[in-house]
Amino acid sequence: QEQLVESGGGLVQAGGSLTLSCAFSGLPFSGVNMGWYRQAPGKERESIATVRWNGESAYYAESVKGRFTISKDNAKYTLYLQLNRLKPEDTAIYYCNAAPGSDPTSFVAWGQGTQVSVFS
Repeated sequence: QEQLVESGGGLVQAGGSLTLSCAFSGLPFSGVNMGWYRQAPGKERESIATVRWNGESAYYAESVKGRFTISKDNAKYTLYLQLNRLKPEDTAIYYCNAAPGSDPTSFVAWGQGTQVSVFS
């Protein structure tokens, strides 16, 4: 069964760091471009980082470029997002799924996400 399980969120002071993980099962994960998304209160879900299927060539939204790093471990079926120099505006629920523009069959039902809360 296809499943995504995000973890690693928490409450952190501005300037701090977190590492998010996304365990992926039920699909040929190694052949899929993957992405991290986030949804802040009162806002739509947005794509913030993507990585190619082989772990090379990443894309970042301007709001997180230089602070966040996406990586993919195909052997462990896990996607990661390293969050550094966090800001209060990074507060959101973070989700993973296939990258935007991927074949529709690559997407699975959204998981519950993991909450990141940043206080100043």
